[in-house]
Amino acid sequence: MRPVIGLIPLYDDEKNSYWMLPGYMRALEKFGAVPIMFPYTTDEKELEIVYSLCNGVLFTGGHDVSPEVYGEKPTEKCGIGNKVRDCMEAYLMDRCISDDKPFLGICRGIQFMNAHLGGNLYQDLPSEYDCKADHHMEPPYDRGVHKVNVLEDTHLAKLIGAGWHDVNSYHHQAIKELSPKVESMAVSEDGLIEAIAVKNHRFAIGVQWHPEFSYENNEESAKIMRAFVEECK
Repeated sequence: MRPVIGLIPLYDDEKNSYWMLPGYMRALEKFGAVPIMFPYTTDEKELEIVYSLCNGVLFTGGHDVSPEVYGEKPTEKCGIGNKVRDCMEAYLMDRCISDDKPFLGICRGIQFMNAHLGGNLYQDLPSEYDCKADHHMEPPYDRGVHKVNVLEDTHLAKLIGAGWHDVNSYHHQAIKELSPKVESMAVSEDGLIEAIAVKNHRFAIGVQWHPEFSYENNEESAKIMRAFVEECK
């Protein structure tokens, strides 16, 4: 039976609407899952209904994580947050962790994982970190623009191999101090944490890059998405 995977909706502030980039859904479909989008709400009863249907959850990219999540005030360079997403993701991530249900965090997803579980973030890399790699690429987004070193003996190393890998990249926030509940799995060439896993969880992985943009022409991106779907079966 094909697993059902729930996706966190993206939100358009200008149009006051929520939506989904097709790459997330198409990647899951390609590897055998049925993707569904969660309602954009903080109503835990509504979220629980959809969560109960899901074999896994994908925490997508999107708005900056609100600094309030990790106990800080926004700086001038911090982007627009979305408190509805912060609240619904906190609820759903806690449910996944308590149920040992597989989940994958992409871009904002890895950032929220770390922030929600006790770490914090650089609110704006260009003004807070000496970046020596391109972390905010121009299109097309299905190509590598910098490298990450996947650490040995990590879940990610088992999926794509330890050592250096090319990744795409489109973000201006990143992990600063690592949560004590997660472990680092990959580091960029300029020293930023690029992948994490929740400790003692069957499949709770976050990556800072975008496999949903590159799974069709990059086997490593395909392996990540395929492994997530397989774990949800």
